[in-house]
Amino acid sequence: MSKEFEIAREFEVDATPEQVWDAVVDGSGGWLWPMEAPEPHVGGRGPFGSRVTAWDPPHRYGNRVADAEGVSGQTLNALDFTVEPREGGRRAWVRYVHSGIFTDDWDNQYDGASRHTDFYLHTLRQYLTHFAPRPVAFSTFDGPEASRAADAFTAVGRALGLADDTGAGAVVEVTGPEAAGPFEAVVDYRTPYFIGLRTDHALIRFFGRNRWGAPVGISVHDFAPGADAGADEAAWRGWLDEVYTRP
Repeated sequence: MSKEFEIAREFEVDATPEQVWDAVVDGSGGWLWPMEAPEPHVGGRGPFGSRVTAWDPPHRYGNRVADAEGVSGQTLNALDFTVEPREGGRRAWVRYVHSGIFTDDWDNQYDGASRHTDFYLHTLRQYLTHFAPRPVAFSTFDGPEASRAADAFTAVGRALGLADDTGAGAVVEVTGPEAAGPFEAVVDYRTPYFIGLRTDHALIRFFGRNRWGAPVGISVHDFAPGADAGADEAAWRGWLDEVYTRP
């Protein structure tokens, strides 16, 4: 049965309102995924066939779409960002609201959307604090069918070389793709369903979507000069495939 939902979050970040605005409307590849920039006026076209519902740079942006292109399980999707200056404009306060209508399996969809929201907004703060406005090479993909298993995400953490109790803030040596060799990273996010790694030049995100019946996924936001999204995907896809073929 169709049912409305709303997910609201507030946070402060060490970035100006203008930097937050740029990340939201034109820099989403640095923390979410690349999207077409919205037309700069209310009523203009936004991502995924949406329409801009609020446009007040750098303080308010919103969009809304019914029957979103490429979005299953929803008949309405709306996003709203409110940004206010703090400390004389050196910092920003952000309120984010995601609302709409889920059409089936409401509890599961809401749980997944809510938990993903926390991870994505954390990644936004990491991007603003460490990498913005550097250009990004972005890649994302799903693991093989075996990564849908109930314990599939546990295998990801262990394959990276993380102990089960390694938490956010730890500096670790990561066992990544063979061609890259071991590398140092900060574990910037860790829950039973998500792992975030930050290196000097990248944000690497691991999604335990097996909890919600989907394959495990990886996204790579690579800010290194000359970064190659295709090479990043090939390397990490091969790594993830190997995780689920090991005896």
